[in-house]
Amino acid sequence: MLPAIPFPVIDPVAVAIGPFAIRWYALAYIAGILLGWKYAVWLARRQPVFFEAKLIDDLVFYATIGIVLGGRLGYVLFYNFSYYAAHPLEIFMVWQGGMSFHGGFLGVVVATALFARRVGAPVLAIGDLVAAAAPIGIFFGRLANFINGELFGRPAPDVPWAMAFPHGGPIPRHPSQLYEAALEGLVLFVVLLVLARRESIRRRPGIVIGAFFAGYGIARIVCEFFREPDVQLGFILPHVTMGQILSLPMVAVGTAIIVWAARREPVATK
Repeated sequence: MLPAIPFPVIDPVAVAIGPFAIRWYALAYIAGILLGWKYAVWLARRQPVFFEAKLIDDLVFYATIGIVLGGRLGYVLFYNFSYYAAHPLEIFMVWQGGMSFHGGFLGVVVATALFARRVGAPVLAIGDLVAAAAPIGIFFGRLANFINGELFGRPAPDVPWAMAFPHGGPIPRHPSQLYEAALEGLVLFVVLLVLARRESIRRRPGIVIGAFFAGYGIARIVCEFFREPDVQLGFILPHVTMGQILSLPMVAVGTAIIVWAARREPVATK
């Protein structure tokens, strides 16, 4: 067994002023939303222009509500329903942790659809912008998971970069949060940037959304092979985690959307 790399212990509280504390996890959400907002505005101004870029300001509000509500409800329903059924008041204690990407994803889908209906803009065109910006938030979120020492990987005694996490015992483990930050965040961001910059792709709304669905699903399925399953769930099927089960429909739906959008006639704008 190779010696584990010491975990770089970082206080999960970034700033504390008296009884008030700002955690790195909260800062990760804020950074992801702000940078994603600016990036979406930049994309919205590129040809073809489907709606005024200033509408992105309101879209950010809708998306933020979708992330928080969907992420929390997703965690409650998908990952720890029996506990919260017995302690329903703790559902509202989001500061204690417990957010689900898949729940947040569904929340953003609903929020985007509601926003598009309110402003009369093409829902797929708006969805493409949201999808292109989403990996920014995922990247910072996974870094925050690493700082908190949570969602760590499976035992990896023969991996030279394995770490012993504070809550994972002395066993060297995969730093799976960093794997997810790289694949679900950086790599997926670059892939979607390449697609979103091309006018021919942008004239077929839905392709970027489909690429995000399928790309995230594939990245998450791969990373789950290195991530320790949630202790309250374990493996849902032999060697299969809840994260992988929830990601499979994303791959299927994303692929179908890409094929459907690519076969449509390019959208003409003024």
